[in-house]
Amino acid sequence: MPTAADYRDTHRELVLGCQRKDRTSQRKLYGHYAKPMYNVCLRMLRHAHDAEDVLQVAFVDIFGKIDTFNFDASISAWIKRIVINRCIDHLKKRRLLTTDLDTNRHDSAVEECDPAPAFSAQKTSVEQIKKATRQLSEGYRVVLSLYLFEGYDHEEISQILGISVGTSKSQYSRARKRLAALLNDQN
Repeated sequence: MPTAADYRDTHRELVLGCQRKDRTSQRKLYGHYAKPMYNVCLRMLRHAHDAEDVLQVAFVDIFGKIDTFNFDASISAWIKRIVINRCIDHLKKRRLLTTDLDTNRHDSAVEECDPAPAFSAQKTSVEQIKKATRQLSEGYRVVLSLYLFEGYDHEEISQILGISVGTSKSQYSRARKRLAALLNDQN
């Protein structure tokens, strides 16, 4: 069974090559992570051209900062963090709008995160889910992506986006409900 150290050492030789500014290592690392990181960008930004632009900026940052990578975490987690931060920077430049709620009134209701209205998973394709996710407003889509797809908790999301924990929870809850409604409309 793989240990945490095994995951941290994945692509160790490639990273060491990148730290030596070896172009072959850089191409291989980019080739390994470009597609999954593009998908992260696309989920968060909705538009292919924005995703492509942000991905390129992120990899410039990655190769510029690779000397600071010290194998305390996995290279994939480190790369994903940089990519997500670049996506958030891009959204902030476009003035990401979220509704800040009265957290005293809404936290307890949102805390339970009522499940979204049901939709038939058997009739729903990955492509339909992607399409419906792209139809969400930016605030909903970003919080949903960070929480559901990228594994951040609401505290982390609130710090990343500069919103309250209650706002993160309510945006997530509303995004799930809206996503379910969009998927039901497609079926």
